[in-house]
Amino acid sequence: MGLFDNVFGKREKVPNKDTKSAWVSLTTQDQLEEIKERSKERTQLIFKHSTTCGISGMTWRMFKDSHDWEEHCDPYFLDIHAHRDLSNAIASMYNVRHESPQLLIVKGGEVSFHTSHGAITDINIGDYL
Repeated sequence: MGLFDNVFGKREKVPNKDTKSAWVSLTTQDQLEEIKERSKERTQLIFKHSTTCGISGMTWRMFKDSHDWEEHCDPYFLDIHAHRDLSNAIASMYNVRHESPQLLIVKGGEVSFHTSHGAITDINIGDYL
């Protein structure tokens, strides 16, 4: 790993599939509809990530393994470069401005909380799940 990777991190397009990660890659419009419906029974979490942004990469690495998601919500990961259409659909569906990185918590069919950039790692996510 070079100095650039140590400072900015490697560009990750999807969560590490070699671990028992609960993160699901968000890749289809149908999944967005499922998230909205499932949020009526169980909290859903969406992490929007830019694979070309150092801040997004750092935030993703700090955030992804810092909590026990499976007990509290269903977490989804969106690569905004691969699926910008879905990022735009999220902004429209939930009436939130597109940002990256961005964390959205969906409950009862609505976004109950969202934040972006460094604020993602500053919050106590348990307060919103």
